[in-house]
Amino acid sequence: MNCYKISTNKLINFYLTFFIVFFYFVSGNSHPQDYQNFKKIEMEILKDGKVIGFNNYLFNYKDQILQVENKTQFEVKLLGVKVFSIKSNGIEKYDKNQLISFNSQTFQNEKKKFVNLKVSEDKKKYKITGSSFSGYSDMANVIGNWWNHDILEASSQISPLSGSIKEQVVTFVEKKSIVINKKKYTAEHYKLRSKDPNTPENKKLNFDIWYSKKDNLILKIVYNKMGRWEYKVRNFEKYNN
Repeated sequence: MNCYKISTNKLINFYLTFFIVFFYFVSGNSHPQDYQNFKKIEMEILKDGKVIGFNNYLFNYKDQILQVENKTQFEVKLLGVKVFSIKSNGIEKYDKNQLISFNSQTFQNEKKKFVNLKVSEDKKKYKITGSSFSGYSDMANVIGNWWNHDILEASSQISPLSGSIKEQVVTFVEKKSIVINKKKYTAEHYKLRSKDPNTPENKKLNFDIWYSKKDNLILKIVYNKMGRWEYKVRNFEKYNN
């Protein structure tokens, strides 16, 4: 029983560390207005082929302000016991492609994390108050979420869970056809890795990402950490032009 408890605690600590890293994707050259015709993007989260939760985005565009609301929720069980869970809500607001505010609240195994971001008084920086970082950030940074294809051009990042800032490198792999939910897409395949090769293994970024340029949509994200994880588009809707 003690061995099981120790193993479970290690697994919980691993997921707490890695999931924070997983959300660390942003771009220095944002084009959020590209998404003004979107209504929603719904993604399912799978672990080892089993659906364990969702990652959804709702879009609202009015008076040149784009608002994107994200809701993410999932739980991981070990031998029928819940060892890790996430419940997160966040809202991004953009004025003509410029991020003007971001607020999020996340519960990881009932532990609260948060981010409150706004433009500084001199309008030259972001002022961030987060559970892991409080301070100022360059305005080239963008909140990292899977609705925004700019993560494929990212060089720096603000965590939507805690406000922390990191760096990454993205490389193009190939262009190929893939099938998502019985629909065929022409997708660009990218590899996303940590910029610092000395990043600890449990914090290292190593993701495969498939993006449809035609649909302006990230279709799928895959990574392997104590099992195979997959974020995959289940449904998306756009307004008629």
